[in-house]
Amino acid sequence: MADIRPFRCMRPCREKAAKIAALPYDVYNREEARAAVAGNPDSFLNIDRAETQFPADMDMYDERVYQKAHDLLWGMAADGSFIKDQARSYYIYELTMDGRTQTGIVACASIDDYQNQVIRKHENTRAEKEADRIRHVDVCNAQTGPIFLAYRSDEEINRVVAQAVRQEPLYDFVSDDQIRHRVFVISDDAWIRTIRQAFAAMNSIYIADGHHRAASAVKTGIKRREAHPGYTGEEEFNYFLSVLFPDDQLMIMDYNRVVKDLNGLSAEAFLDQVRQRLIVEKVDRAQRRPRKKGSFSMYLDGTWYMCTVPAEQIPSDPVGSLDVSLLQNLLLAPVLGITDPKTDGRIDFTGGIRGLDELERRVETDCAVAFAMYPTDILELFAVADAGLLMPPKSTWFEPKLRSGLFIHELDR
Repeated sequence: MADIRPFRCMRPCREKAAKIAALPYDVYNREEARAAVAGNPDSFLNIDRAETQFPADMDMYDERVYQKAHDLLWGMAADGSFIKDQARSYYIYELTMDGRTQTGIVACASIDDYQNQVIRKHENTRAEKEADRIRHVDVCNAQTGPIFLAYRSDEEINRVVAQAVRQEPLYDFVSDDQIRHRVFVISDDAWIRTIRQAFAAMNSIYIADGHHRAASAVKTGIKRREAHPGYTGEEEFNYFLSVLFPDDQLMIMDYNRVVKDLNGLSAEAFLDQVRQRLIVEKVDRAQRRPRKKGSFSMYLDGTWYMCTVPAEQIPSDPVGSLDVSLLQNLLLAPVLGITDPKTDGRIDFTGGIRGLDELERRVETDCAVAFAMYPTDILELFAVADAGLLMPPKSTWFEPKLRSGLFIHELDR
C-alpha cells in the first residue's frame, strides 16, 4: 500500500511563477548554472545552486552556500514571492511538449514506502551527490525539487484529473524551451479521498527520475527521526515532495553514448570487431535513427552504420536485455575497454533532447565514435525495478523536465 498524501504547499505567487520556475539543479554544470541565473534574480536556480551567488572559485559545498540557499528561499517567502496554502491539497502539474501532454499528481510520498520498496528504484546513487542534497534540504528546512514518480495508470485517478483540469489553473505559462506548464489545485474532499485510496491500493510506485533527491529526502527524514525519538510518523519530515505520472503518458528519449578513442584500434579494425559481433549495415543520415529494440546506430569516421544484435545474443533477464546493456556487454567492455561507464572518463553521455546531430558534432570534434540508442521503455524500467535490480547508468532520459520552485514542501510546518 502506497501512502501518497496531500500537503500544505508553499508555491510562487501567480505573477512570479513563470520567472521562478527553473529546470532541475542537476541538468546544469557549474558554468551553465552561473550563466542561467545571470540577470534573473527570481529564478529558483539561485536557490538550488546557491554557489552561483559567490565568486567562481567558491567551494560549492561550503556551508555558506547552503546558508545562502536558506536565506534566499525564506527571503522570497517573506517578500511575498512565495505564498503558503493553508489546506492540505493535491495539485495537478500538466506539461505539454510538442503537442504531447503528461499530467501528474503533486503530493508527498512516505519515506517508509521508499525503505520497504513500495517505492522502487532502478539506479544506484552516489554518496557525494546525496550529501549535497541532504545538506540543502536540511539547511533550507524544505524540499524544493520534486521526485519524478511513475505508476500504472489508474481509472479513478484519471477520472478525477479529467474533472480537475476543467477548473481555472493556478498557473499557465510557456517556458523558454516552449514547454507549457499548467497547475491546478485539488482541494475537494471527495477527490482527495479518491486519489489517496487509489494510491493506497497500489503495491508498487517507481522512481522515474530523481534518485539522488529521493535518497537525500529519505536520509534527511531518518536524521530528523533520530533527533526526535518521540516522532509520531505524521511529521512532515516523514514525507517527500513528488510528482506522480501514469505510465501511459510518459516519454523516455534515447540516452546516447560517445567514446573519445577506439582503445588503440584503427577505425577499420574497430569496425571489423563490430562486424564479428553484430549485424552491421551502412545507412545514410535519413536512416540513422534506430527503429526497434535490439538495434543501435553507430557514427564512425564520417559514416553511419545500423547495428543489430542477433536474437540469440539477447539475454532474457530484464537488465541484460536492455539495449544499453547489450551495447555495454558486446562492444564497450570487450572491444573499447570501458568496463565501468560510471567512472571511465573516455565515455560521455548525451541526452536524446540534443538530437543526433550532436553525436556527429562530438565525433567531428573530440570523440572517435558515437552510438545512438533505441529508447528504453517504461515497462522495461518497471520490470527491472520489480526484480530488485538496477539499470546501467544513463539508461533513461525523460522529457519534459519538471520545474523546481513551483512546489515547496516545508519539513516542520
